[in-house]
Amino acid sequence: MKELDILLQRWLKGRYDEASEVQRAGFEALLELPDPELAAYVLGAMIPPDAQLAAAVREILDYVG
Repeated sequence: MKELDILLQRWLKGRYDEASEVQRAGFEALLELPDPELAAYVLGAMIPPDAQLAAAVREILDYVG
């Protein structure tokens, strides 16, 4: 999904290098999810039940705003 790729790439290029280890781990955990689940979280259709994933989604959405 193009929109999802754009959001993730924008955060990766703009924030990953300066992100904490916890933030990086959360981002990497998101990338391991199946595409439909990842899209639902990042595009706002669902909130991840896992705190680390929820924090990663918030970080991405706050950054790409």
